[in-house]
Amino acid sequence: MKSLFANLLKKKGATSPEISPPAGEKPKKENFFSKFLKSRLGKSSAKGEEIVGVDLTSNEIRLAQISSNKSNQWVLEKFYCHKFDGIPENATVLEHPDKVADELKIALQKSKISTSNAAIAIPVTSAIIRVVTSPLMTDEELKTAIASDSLWENLVQLTDNLDDYSIFHQVINRDEKNNTMDILFVASKLADINSYTDIIKKGGLNAVIIDVKCFALKSAVDQINQMSGSIEDSNLTAVLEFGLDENYVMILYENNPIITDIFIRAQDRTTLIESNNQEEMDALVRRYVTQVKQAVQDFETKYEKRIRNLKVTSNLPNVETYLASFRKNLVNTGFNLFDPMDGLKIPAQLEESVKFENRSYFSTVLGLAFRKLDVFGYYKFVTAVKNINLLPNRDSMIAQKKAKAFSNFAFKGVIGIVSIIYIILFGLSFWQITSLNSKVSNYDQIVQNHQLKEAEVNKFSKELGKLNKSLELSSSIKSNKKINFRVLAQIASAVPKRVRFLKIDYNGSDRVIIEGLAASDQDILKLISNLNNKKLITQASLASMNLPTSSDNTRNMKGFIIACIIGAA
Repeated sequence: MKSLFANLLKKKGATSPEISPPAGEKPKKENFFSKFLKSRLGKSSAKGEEIVGVDLTSNEIRLAQISSNKSNQWVLEKFYCHKFDGIPENATVLEHPDKVADELKIALQKSKISTSNAAIAIPVTSAIIRVVTSPLMTDEELKTAIASDSLWENLVQLTDNLDDYSIFHQVINRDEKNNTMDILFVASKLADINSYTDIIKKGGLNAVIIDVKCFALKSAVDQINQMSGSIEDSNLTAVLEFGLDENYVMILYENNPIITDIFIRAQDRTTLIESNNQEEMDALVRRYVTQVKQAVQDFETKYEKRIRNLKVTSNLPNVETYLASFRKNLVNTGFNLFDPMDGLKIPAQLEESVKFENRSYFSTVLGLAFRKLDVFGYYKFVTAVKNINLLPNRDSMIAQKKAKAFSNFAFKGVIGIVSIIYIILFGLSFWQITSLNSKVSNYDQIVQNHQLKEAEVNKFSKELGKLNKSLELSSSIKSNKKINFRVLAQIASAVPKRVRFLKIDYNGSDRVIIEGLAASDQDILKLISNLNNKKLITQASLASMNLPTSSDNTRNMKGFIIACIIGAA
């Protein structure tokens, strides 16, 4: 059963690097209020919205719930493994959904888990995982390209319609120098996703996260490495998934996963289960170790880092037998079973439930339980593969949970603010009472001063009234300066070319006599016409006209006298 890991990070050994801003661009800094609000909301939601990790198999259901105590230690709050029969050995969970849902109900009742939020993981064989390279785009351009389906059609060649898939993506690297960026693409058939969510719903839970099992394993490894505080493990960790269903090497270098698929044949599964034929077991080990060795050597050659130990996770009951053979074939490499509960605080009532020689196959369910940190979007991890969620309605679910957490936070905040306001008002009232009492002691003197000032106001009010009356009378006086100016301005604007005024007589009321010279009769008539068109001149007429003169100054110009009657403004 060949998984799809070969598609992940194959391009020139590419990895999914840490998310960072483009070259030359400084990360955005949040202000104090924004950081405080997100921190308080995150802690509040992580406590108020618990989550249970659910690992479904064809013969066992594993449940785990993790919380933190007052000392900030991770505590395994709930843990339960429910084994059951009734499903054929080679059958899958999706082939018997009703049976698995019924067994999930029983497991929840026995485990006494109260939360309804569940994180589940689908097999790698049900997912398409790729890192694709595209031209460099802004977030808005990327959003537009995805909305039009043009991006995935060009970068990811799928045999089916894109609408048949639930797709998760995230930009994991931007290279401005080469004008490209790497995008992590994870997709699964909507039919499979809906089948898993139906099983969870029928079992009495609400799926809020649908992860891929390899990334759930990475989540568990990262958390255990962080709790152990090992510098070596935090920088370089190699994990080997060895079992009947999935087989791969996952190397975590500087928090980046490099995954190589390990191929086993169909008859190898029989050998792993029965383990009766030593020759077949040895042949299987040789083929398997050869692929593991090649994956390790490829990494060591590229990054010049030495891998000395492999953490092994396996669901095989006889895994130690195979690990002994692995150690013989790779003498310089250690193979150690990974313990996902190392560093967890185990309550006394759960100590018997977790006493297993091989606890590595609990890695998936514990990795899912740790997803409570980022399920509602408050805790953002550095790498994209830590917050994968293939749930189709994940955005609306996160929005609802955020709104709920914010409303709870806001309600508490309102109560606190109201309490503070009451305290402030009480203090102000006390201060005002004290201040007013000190002012009342001079009440008689203040009343006497008020009466004196009132008498002065009355006196000034009478004088102000007289002044206002005088101003009102003065405004009624009329002046003809304004009308005179307007009349002269209109006469001046009516003068055509080749006309010159010699004298203007204005009687100050309704008549203007204009005396002047003109080059021709037409110029005089033009002047009369212009004057008659003015608003303030009701009539302009020719009073007299002289014959042309021959002096040098007049140049044979005709003399004229025009009488103008001024109308009302």
